[in-house]
Amino acid sequence: MKAKNNAAIYWTLLVHEQWHMHIAATSKGLCYVGSQNKPFEELSHWVKSRFPNSVTVQDDEKLQPYAAELIEYFQGKRKTFTVTFDFYGTSFQLAVWNALCEIPYGQTQSYSDIANHIQKPAAVRAVGAAIGANPVLITVPCHRVIGKNGALTGYRGGLDMKTQLLQLECESSLIEGSPLHA
Repeated sequence: MKAKNNAAIYWTLLVHEQWHMHIAATSKGLCYVGSQNKPFEELSHWVKSRFPNSVTVQDDEKLQPYAAELIEYFQGKRKTFTVTFDFYGTSFQLAVWNALCEIPYGQTQSYSDIANHIQKPAAVRAVGAAIGANPVLITVPCHRVIGKNGALTGYRGGLDMKTQLLQLECESSLIEGSPLHA
């Protein structure tokens, strides 16, 4: 689904340890979190398809609040995000993305669980398509959705990235629950 035309899309390359990803925002909020170690073209293509006639502007300072929360997440210090978002989708996609935000940190749910949560139990494939269209990886935690049999399934950022995110959350949850972290 396309958003408004002629908007400025501000972007930066977030770099933290092994994490390298492009993030972007409009003047209203975060609109894109890219895949790990992908070139600028991934962001550029996404902007052209969602924000026709817009201009991309590198602005590390404007993206700093978004980058800061993502880095805190990578450090295991943040479980939820408080930044503002500016993303667009169908009402179905928005329902799915909102359901994703309700999956607790360090836990997973299946596509069927999400379909049932939004009261569309027969829409499992459509849920998968909506999850695949999520423009803000990590911050809307689509990596927490797995196959009904527990298998890792598709992820826009790739299965390696999905595995790393799930491991990070699992390790952070274990550390937090230990007597040393209390």
